[in-house]
Amino acid sequence: MPRPSTPRLSPEHIRRAALEIIDGEGLAALSMRRLATALGVRAASLYNHVPSKEKLLDEVANDIVAGVDAAALEAADWREAVVAWARSYRAALAAHPNIVPFLAREPVEREASLRLADAVHGRLVGAGWPPRQATMIGAAVRYLVLGAALGSFARGFVDDAGVYAERFPNLRQAHLLRAHADEIDHASFELALRALVDGFAAHHPRTGG
Repeated sequence: MPRPSTPRLSPEHIRRAALEIIDGEGLAALSMRRLATALGVRAASLYNHVPSKEKLLDEVANDIVAGVDAAALEAADWREAVVAWARSYRAALAAHPNIVPFLAREPVEREASLRLADAVHGRLVGAGWPPRQATMIGAAVRYLVLGAALGSFARGFVDDAGVYAERFPNLRQAHLLRAHADEIDHASFELALRALVDGFAAHHPRTGG
């Protein structure tokens, strides 16, 4: 009788399965044992492809950041380039909010993150920003994107008007937010992004931004 076949593993297959666990159950749910069970193999088999859970998370995070559209930075106007990059960055992270806290650590050895940072910095310096300010602009936009990708502000309110009516009179309409969460969260991000970029432009070393 032939022995049962062992599922074939590949680094891509492992990363995809790990991300499915993170997306469905949260970052804390991922372990090498849990991942091995999902893949139908022994945990020891995984170490032939990835040395540790931390390294695996780095590789998963790298895949996500690699999905950010760096070509967006080619827009003729640096302000529109920053806006387009920020939108793509947020979309890539918001698709996998459970891993955003890990991504926020952003180790410098992550290849896709370095490529993206290099592209952003180069675009801003090329638009006339001094390197120090270009670095701060990149950091400020990243702070906004990470916060927006972590979760929904509007969904943080319950849809029971009674919770707010008596004790929190200024939030008497907060129970309506959940029903319009996607619209509110999108519009809030766009408002903050545009205000941020317009604020940058006011400090551009060249007259007129």
